[in-house]
Amino acid sequence: MRISIIRKNVKVSPDSRRVIARFFFNGEERAVALIKKVLSLPKEEVFRIVSPLLQDFSGRHRNITHKLYRHCERVKPYIEMAGAKPDTLDEFTRLLIGSYFTHEYSIESAAFFNPSIVEDPDQYNLEEGQLRVIISFRAVGEGHVSSVVFRRAIIDRHNDIQVQPAGLYIDEAERVRNAVYQKKLFLKIGADEDINSEFLDAVDKNLGETFDYDALKKIVLAEKAETNDPQTLAQYNLILALSDSYRKITFSRDTDISDRVIFPISDLESKGIEDARFVKFTRENGATVYYATYTAYDGYHIMPKLLKTYDFYSFKTSPLNGAGARNKNLALFPRKIRGKYCMLSRVDGWNNYIMYSDNINVWEDPIRIQTPEHPWEFVQMGNCGSPIETPDGWLVVTHAVGPMRRYSIGAALLDLENPEIEIGRLNDPLITPNPDEREGYVPNVVYSCGSIIHNGELIIPYGLSDHSSSFATVNLEALMGRLRSE
Repeated sequence: MRISIIRKNVKVSPDSRRVIARFFFNGEERAVALIKKVLSLPKEEVFRIVSPLLQDFSGRHRNITHKLYRHCERVKPYIEMAGAKPDTLDEFTRLLIGSYFTHEYSIESAAFFNPSIVEDPDQYNLEEGQLRVIISFRAVGEGHVSSVVFRRAIIDRHNDIQVQPAGLYIDEAERVRNAVYQKKLFLKIGADEDINSEFLDAVDKNLGETFDYDALKKIVLAEKAETNDPQTLAQYNLILALSDSYRKITFSRDTDISDRVIFPISDLESKGIEDARFVKFTRENGATVYYATYTAYDGYHIMPKLLKTYDFYSFKTSPLNGAGARNKNLALFPRKIRGKYCMLSRVDGWNNYIMYSDNINVWEDPIRIQTPEHPWEFVQMGNCGSPIETPDGWLVVTHAVGPMRRYSIGAALLDLENPEIEIGRLNDPLITPNPDEREGYVPNVVYSCGSIIHNGELIIPYGLSDHSSSFATVNLEALMGRLRSE
C-alpha cells in the first residue's frame, strides 16, 4: 500500500523578540564597585534614571519591577560589603541596583525546533473532530543555550493545524525549589554506595538534620579542593550532578502556556535542556500524568533527566540513573508493560535498545532491539519520541542518519506485549529534508521528539535543519499496512 506524506503549510519560526529578564553577575569585586557608584548618586538622579528605564522595559516584561527587586535581593551581601544596609534603601535605589544586575536574553533567537506533541489536559469547548494539543519545542538563544518552551494548537477534523499565537511576555518559573535532604537518610545511602567516608563525616559534622543542594555543594567543593585522586573527584562530581537534579519549578497561574519557559536552572544543565520528549502516561488505575525525558548538558557532560507534570504549571525534575540511562534519546512508553515501566534508549549512540524497570528513575540491563540496516540509516538510528499504542502494535517514529550526515524520519512497529519483537520497519524513510528544509543551523536534518494520532492519521511535528519547525501527516492505515508487510 502506497504511503502519501502530506506536508502542512504551517511553519513555526524563532522570534528574537521573545526575551526574558535574567540575573546578570560579573563577579564580587565588580559588583561591590558598581553598587558603591549607585549609592553615591543623589536621589533625584536615581529617579531620573529609573523612571524612563521602567517605561522602556515594562512593555517587554510582565511586572518588570518584581524582577528588578528580586535581582537586587540576590546581591544583598554585596550591598552590605559596599557599606549600606539593604533594608534601609528606598524603592528607586533598589530598582536601579536590580537593573544593573539584569540583562535580557532572547531565548529563541537562534532556533526553534525538535518539537514534541501531546494532548492538552483541557479539551473543553471544542467542535466535533477537533483536538487541542500542547507542543513543546527546543528553543536556542545566545551561546547556544537550549530551553523548553510551549505552544498550544488546535487540530481540526481535517487535521489542519492552527498554532495559537504566542503571548506578549515570556517568563521563567516564579518559584524554583531545591530538594531538601534528610541527613540521616543521606548518610545511610552514601554509606551503602561506598561514598568517601571523609566526605560523609564532613556532611555529618557541618550540616543540619535537613539541608538543600546549595549547602551540600559547599561541602563537596571544599572536599574536592583537598584531593587529587581521580576516582574521588569523579565521585564528588557524581554527587553534585545527582543532588542538583531534584527541583520543583512553578509558574504563575496568570501565564499562558506560551509564556512559560523551562530554562536551565542547575549547574549540570547550564548549557542547555535538550530535546524534551513528552508523553501522556496512563497509570494502572487509569489516572494520567505527563512525563518528559530530556538531556541536561553543562558543556562537558550529558545527563538524562525526567520532567513530571500534571498541569504544565508545576514541574518536578529528577535524574535518570543506571547503566541504561546513558547518552541521549530516552523515550518512555505511555503505560507499563507487564507491570513495569518501559523505556527506549540509544545507550551506545547508534542502536535502539529497550529497558524495563520497577523504578521510573533507575534503568538497567538495556536490550538491543534494532540496528541500522538500510543505507539511509547506516550511521545511526534512534527514536523520535515515545511509542504510540495502536491495535497492531507499538508505533515507533524513528530517526536515522545516512550519507552526508543527512537525518531522515522513518517508522517501525513493535509487538504490544513483547516490544523486544520488531514486527516491521520501513525500508525507506517517511520524511527526508526537501530543498526548502535543508538549510539551517545544522543542514540536512529533519527530526521530531514526539507524534500523535488523530482522525486516522499520524501527525508528525518536526524540526527543519535545527532552525524552525513544521508538520506532516500520513494515513495511519496505509502506514500500518506497510509496516506489517515489511
